[in-house]
Amino acid sequence: MSDGLDRQSFETFYARKPPWETGRPQRAFVGIADRVTGDILDSGCGTGENALFFAARGHTVLGIDFLEGPIRQAREKARQRGVAGAEFIQMDALTLKDLNRQFDSVIDSGLFHVFGDEDRARYVAGLAHVTRPGGRLFLACFSDEEPGTQGPRRVSEREIREAFADGWTVEELVPSRYEVRPDLEDISFSEGGPKAWFAAIRRME
Repeated sequence: MSDGLDRQSFETFYARKPPWETGRPQRAFVGIADRVTGDILDSGCGTGENALFFAARGHTVLGIDFLEGPIRQAREKARQRGVAGAEFIQMDALTLKDLNRQFDSVIDSGLFHVFGDEDRARYVAGLAHVTRPGGRLFLACFSDEEPGTQGPRRVSEREIREAFADGWTVEELVPSRYEVRPDLEDISFSEGGPKAWFAAIRRME
């Protein structure tokens, strides 16, 4: 992790309620739900809203997060909502090469942007390991168009394209927005939500 967003930072966020935990799936992923196929990996799933959304649509979903607390909450949500097909495990996304499974689709809502350059390359290599040839990664990350310094590292369009230049095809890369809690007091973002990039990236066959 880099830019001050280390394990302790995330543990502090989840000890309260993180800005991104809105109690519903991110709108960007709801909007492309019909394009998401097969088995899904939710990389950096938090408390599971995106994973549970896709599991409720009939997908088999594995959600991973490197903190125990959010995984516990995700499992409890699945139990309370009676959602089958969603599995949640505690796992560091930088160790995806150790995961002996492959997926048709991978979703990443807010994980890619927390990594420094070296870890980013390691993460993308792990994504290649777990994404079936022809499968797709759907990625949302903070945009360099978002002003200020609050929140995670900003990512440029060029950085995304360079990160996935080898073995991937960037099929779509468009401006988007993150949904955050409306009751934030100590953090302020652009009106309408932090500016983001949304990408659909295909693993080459």
